[in-house]
Amino acid sequence: MSHRFVFIGAGNLATHLSVEFQEKGFSIEQVYSRSEKSAKSLAEKLQSKYTIAVQNIFTDADIYFVALKDSAFEEILPQINFENKLLVHCSGSMTLSSLEKYSENIGVFYPLQTFSKNRKVDFAEIPVFIEANSLENEKRLIQIAEKLSDQVTVLNSEKRLNLHISAVFACNFVNHFYAIAAEVLKSNEIPFEVLKPLILETARKVQELEPALAQTGPAVRFDENVISKHLEALLPFPEFQKLYEMVSESIFKYHQNK
Repeated sequence: MSHRFVFIGAGNLATHLSVEFQEKGFSIEQVYSRSEKSAKSLAEKLQSKYTIAVQNIFTDADIYFVALKDSAFEEILPQINFENKLLVHCSGSMTLSSLEKYSENIGVFYPLQTFSKNRKVDFAEIPVFIEANSLENEKRLIQIAEKLSDQVTVLNSEKRLNLHISAVFACNFVNHFYAIAAEVLKSNEIPFEVLKPLILETARKVQELEPALAQTGPAVRFDENVISKHLEALLPFPEFQKLYEMVSESIFKYHQNK
């Protein structure tokens, strides 16, 4: 079975996924992006063609992978004639059915990981979630995914949305808390590096314990003396203070109900 791919999008996910596909022997025929810098940069890595004009996207590929912001789907996809080729999006939050108007053959290829362009990841360890509108398309995507990952699962759109929500909590929100912690430390001339052993141990603990059992800190027992001192110290950071108070209350209530 021929596997010539076109990537619509050239961001973090598209970069990692397309490079990994090529390393596994798939052919990336073309990259599209509205940004010439992004499209050209990725095409050079892949030694493939690129375009910034929707009308110049190749029409003879076997599979089209869409790795765009969700808001860009309605803007870009209606301009392309996919000729009922397999059209696949890589979004955690978009439904499979969102592609129905563009092709009779559609699917989802969702790698559950955080991607930054210049940071290498091991795809064999990344869970990949598949969905398709037919058993034939599903089988095709599973075969492709199994070339990359040791963990391939078929998951419907509703469950994938909840998986994505969980990932936002576990990754994006946690990383934002790192940024806040770094800001508070910087204001007191303390390097962020002092937190790294704590961050690593926190991540290690949930490999062995349920997250609820790993929870520590003043909010679990709602230690008002400590919490009050922390809130007072956060007066120069009113947004962080509000967040601290809200999250502390959430932690306390969550554990009261356990």
